[in-house]
Amino acid sequence: MCGIAGFVDPSRNASKIDHRGLADSMAVTLAHRGPDDQGVWIDAAVGIGLVHRRLAIIDLSPAGHQPMRSASGRYCVCFNGEIYNFLELMKELRDLGHEFRGRSDTEVLLAAMEQWGVDAASSRLSGMFAFALWDRKDGILHLVRDRVGEKPLYYGWAGNLFVFGSELKALRAAPAWVGRIDRASLALQMRYGYIPGPWSIYSGIFKLPPGCILSLVTSTLSGPSAICPDPDEAAPGMTAPRRYWSARSVAQSATRSCSLVEATDDLDAILLKVVGQQMLADVPLGAFLSGGIDSSTVVACMQAQSARPIKTYTIGYQEGDFNEAEHALAVARHLGTDHTELYIDPGQVRDVIPMMPELYDEPFSDASQLPTYLICKLARQHVTVCLSGDGGDEVFGGYNRYKWLRTVWNGVRWIPLPTRRLFARSLTALPPATWDRLASRWWGAKGAEHGRLPQLGNKLHKLGRAIEARSVGQMYESLVSYWADDPSIVRDAADWSSRLCGAVDLLGGTADAVDEAMYRDLRQYLPDDNLVKVDRASMRVGLEVRAPLLDPRIVEYAWSLPRDMKIHGGSGKWILRQVLARYVPPALTERPKMGFSVPIGDWLRGELRPWAEEMLGESRLQEEGYLDVVRVRRRWSEHLSGERDHSLSLWAVLMFETWYAQQRAVQSDRHEIAAAGSPASALRRIPPG
Repeated sequence: MCGIAGFVDPSRNASKIDHRGLADSMAVTLAHRGPDDQGVWIDAAVGIGLVHRRLAIIDLSPAGHQPMRSASGRYCVCFNGEIYNFLELMKELRDLGHEFRGRSDTEVLLAAMEQWGVDAASSRLSGMFAFALWDRKDGILHLVRDRVGEKPLYYGWAGNLFVFGSELKALRAAPAWVGRIDRASLALQMRYGYIPGPWSIYSGIFKLPPGCILSLVTSTLSGPSAICPDPDEAAPGMTAPRRYWSARSVAQSATRSCSLVEATDDLDAILLKVVGQQMLADVPLGAFLSGGIDSSTVVACMQAQSARPIKTYTIGYQEGDFNEAEHALAVARHLGTDHTELYIDPGQVRDVIPMMPELYDEPFSDASQLPTYLICKLARQHVTVCLSGDGGDEVFGGYNRYKWLRTVWNGVRWIPLPTRRLFARSLTALPPATWDRLASRWWGAKGAEHGRLPQLGNKLHKLGRAIEARSVGQMYESLVSYWADDPSIVRDAADWSSRLCGAVDLLGGTADAVDEAMYRDLRQYLPDDNLVKVDRASMRVGLEVRAPLLDPRIVEYAWSLPRDMKIHGGSGKWILRQVLARYVPPALTERPKMGFSVPIGDWLRGELRPWAEEMLGESRLQEEGYLDVVRVRRRWSEHLSGERDHSLSLWAVLMFETWYAQQRAVQSDRHEIAAAGSPASALRRIPPG
């Protein structure tokens, strides 16, 4: 696990830009991702620089130092991530005549490129990775990202420099960096709580899509070239990514014919192999354990292959509705792990909020970012690598919205739209708080005990928005959007709606509603929300987090199974539950899904209220000019009164405001530093982030 960055200078004139100084500055910004080593490689003849910060996990010796050259000298790579099948590939390559001086997966990667070429070799890799490969023979820089987007990679032009990096802060080190906020991207962040790829918060800076390769022919560059960030919309003459792996093809693959017992046996065997490969490390290793299906399955497979108790870590809350720590403890005791738990309170959360802009580099408002950082910090005190259950919901159909979507869509799709709209208005005519009071009178305390009452009004309003959808894609949008009813919350974001991919049925109009939603999550929510959250939080503390359930062998196997082996009788992750039952009694893990939630709504009305009030101040919002002040203030007032729970949409605003304040401060520092000295010296003195 590492951080990478680099640049291409088409002018090839080191007298205008200090290439070494720029490379060093980029490396400084990524020091947290690789505290163990730093490497810089410059090819002055073509104006290219590769930067690497190393978190040593496998082959801790100097033989794993990067950037690394291939045996023939043709390729040079800076590589972030892990290749879990590198031992298998090493054996195959040795049989083909390759020799290895060390035992790092980076050296295996280079040999694979020598043997099979970039596209074919990338398709053979099983792991999480993002790397930059410089082909000296053909003069091509290749940027490559793993299949599901576990590791990040940004790229774009900063003045006359092509720049790339694991995090945006590395790109901001470029001397001509401007960083104009893209209002359309900001509108997407307000809608979803994150910015979907290939977009970023900055105009002209993009995320490389998962499963893609971007190749830049340096001999044809004389200055900035046109970039098309979407591999499906590339035009001749434009620099655009190409796919070496297609999530759509996997989602549309033929369904295998097998019994539940056969599928359980197969998945159990695949999981044991994948988890075993991901346990390979030359540093201490542990796992996150929430006590749910996903993490419990991963930990069970780990403990089954370990002679020692696996170290496991859990976050807990004093608020009972959000606390899973007791369930995790029960699973840990059954499996015999070495378990550690941390209970957090609003004060701890308040203390880490100022770190969020520096962690994520762009507005990001999945509120579970807070406990994710805290559990990573806890685990890093004892281990350097942790396995997680990330991806289980997306791959095996675990989210409640899948069942909700199928039930609601199949129930209303035949009803004329005008009739549905009338029904929707009847549901949204009363405020959620009024619905909750009526429900309380109707069901009384007995209903509350059986879980009928919590946020009933909000759910009815969500149902009202959903039933007005014209398609599965539109209904999905209504379920996952924070500001769906106020799309103009961002001022002057004229073209934001053209970037929505969920308003259409991505797999085709005949696809099942659940398949459509799961594919959308695999393509967008997983790489741009869940995996971003884990990557930045873990890398901030120098912890490598691995997600066995996102191994391509598991993803492809899960999509090949009949749908009712994933969602069966109202239960998601059905096949995964069958595997887990072989290791853990179902009584310990079978309970309503909670997710990695935080009581952010209550905290905003309580201990976090003074901070939120400052961030949402009317004069502040008006002066900045990005958001509709009236709508933001209305939601804040409704949330404080308890009339509505606007915690998600308000958190999106709060994370933008916190990020924007940090950006303004950094920009001010840049101007002051640049005025005090030469551009090169100023560049090196800019603080990270």
